[in-house]
Amino acid sequence: MHTEMDSLTAPPPEDFVEAAVRTVLTAADDVVDVEIGQAALLAFCVGAAEHGDRLVRHWRHTTGRSVTRLVRRPVAARAWAMLLSGRRAPDWAGELPPLDLDAEERAHRAHLARLRATSGVDAVLADLVDRAWTQAEAGAIADARATIDTWAEHARAIPRPDLATLAGARPLARLLADGALTVPAGWTDHYVTALVAALTTRYRTDTTRSTDGSWRELIDDVLWLRGTPGAAPPPAPARDIAEAEHRLGRALPDGYRRFLATCDGLPADVVFPRLLSASELTTLVVGPDGTPGCLVISEPATLVLRTGTGEVVEDDPVFGISVHQDVAALLDHHRELLRAAGTSDL
Repeated sequence: MHTEMDSLTAPPPEDFVEAAVRTVLTAADDVVDVEIGQAALLAFCVGAAEHGDRLVRHWRHTTGRSVTRLVRRPVAARAWAMLLSGRRAPDWAGELPPLDLDAEERAHRAHLARLRATSGVDAVLADLVDRAWTQAEAGAIADARATIDTWAEHARAIPRPDLATLAGARPLARLLADGALTVPAGWTDHYVTALVAALTTRYRTDTTRSTDGSWRELIDDVLWLRGTPGAAPPPAPARDIAEAEHRLGRALPDGYRRFLATCDGLPADVVFPRLLSASELTTLVVGPDGTPGCLVISEPATLVLRTGTGEVVEDDPVFGISVHQDVAALLDHHRELLRAAGTSDL
């Protein structure tokens, strides 16, 4: 989020929104996810949860990616947990990793202590968060709000003030959700609308290409050619996919996530291994071609997924090692082999 805290007390410059839109349109997917996560957090922190909810929903719909990608930093996950605690959470919040709020409060105290031991603006901001936290816990809400205002004034000195550090304190998260920080009327709607439009523009082609219908058609074709129509497992629950990513410590490639969201694994065939379900994804290995950080996706483990690129490496005992562009290309290759085998039987 290319923001300055001027945005919390005065209309932000128009190039603030333009910079965010440019990031969504041109940056790598990981950077886009960071931008959207910080923008949504900003919306929740200025009491505009409906706009933050709208942004996350649209990002999730257009990209097909897990909400876990928005909370890669522990302090960000903590801030979301605090902002959503005690409130009716949106459905996508079910993908967030479950956290022990009491343990997270202790962790946040330690986080603030580390920041306060440094020098410069970060130390000042951490000290103000700690002070506001103490005031809020003591019931001095007006004083806590005044300290939050002071935090916003000091935060103008840095280009990317960390709202997660402010929202990670549970009493302060409640005040933020109730509007302790303010922006001009209509600004959050304008900001989110611009980002929604940018997401739609960037991912329009990918979304059309990766609809459930195209995945379903591919899977149905494979099973029909095998002679087992209707044998596909149901879609993986979003929570299972999110837990797999949390367990592995990395995001799954988009194409593979879309496969799981359509069909949670796939039964074996005579010449094709069983594809694992999301709940069975546990093993990271060095691929047969020496690529580190590969995920075993089949039983037996002849197929591994390069988590960085989405490519699937197949280690066939007869034909050797081959690399497929993604899991869709793997299944399409399998479909073509089934078609060829069916034709030769005629």
